[in-house]
Amino acid sequence: MRRLVMVLALVAPPSLAQSPGWVQGETAELQALDKVTARISTIEARVGQTVTFGTLEIAVATCHRRPADEQPDAAAWLTVKDNRLNGQRVFAGWMFAASPALNMLEHAVYDLRVLECR
Repeated sequence: MRRLVMVLALVAPPSLAQSPGWVQGETAELQALDKVTARISTIEARVGQTVTFGTLEIAVATCHRRPADEQPDAAAWLTVKDNRLNGQRVFAGWMFAASPALNMLEHAVYDLRVLECR
């Protein structure tokens, strides 16, 4: 039973919108780095949409930001799959703009971080 709860947490992200100080957004702005070519790209992904960067498929399940009168921050629940690994999931969870090292994609070729939520 305990295992099932953890699996469901990865499929359905917990909502920050019900937490005080967070506002739900519609679009996540992400920054992606290809470590091989040193190419940095800014990616805009609407909530519920999947975008690609290199061999990665990045799905944004939800995106939240702090109101303008509070300290700036953004958080997005991302699921990342690598097509080079037959679509295997390489990341699923929250990424925070103000603390990119807190929960990050660990990949040999790519880095990914959340910049903003609008």
